[in-house]
Amino acid sequence: QVQLVESGGGTVQPGGSLRLACSASGTIYRVNGWGWYRQGPGNSHELVAGLPSSGYEYYAEFAKGRFTVSRDNATDAVYLQMNSLKPEDTAVYLCNAKIKRTRGESAYDYWGQGTQVTVSS
Repeated sequence: QVQLVESGGGTVQPGGSLRLACSASGTIYRVNGWGWYRQGPGNSHELVAGLPSSGYEYYAEFAKGRFTVSRDNATDAVYLQMNSLKPEDTAVYLCNAKIKRTRGESAYDYWGQGTQVTVSS
């Protein structure tokens, strides 16, 4: 079993910052890549940032210059530093990981339950 757990969400004023964290646990051989997504009210999932095994992160246009994704391979964790937050950033933020549970197995997608981020004055 593999589990992803996000943390760090909350309510912040416009212009504020939050740092989200996502930890993977369970039977893990290797995490090939990470992604952060979000789902706002009435919206479908949208990519926020990705960090593939190559190490070259990529961002949605709205996240460039404000958000930074990073990973800790030693602890199978990924982080999303969000600065200059705007009300339109309000959403549930979800963590995604492509994980190989054993050396011979293909990597599969796993998702966390999400953490709520609310930007409001």
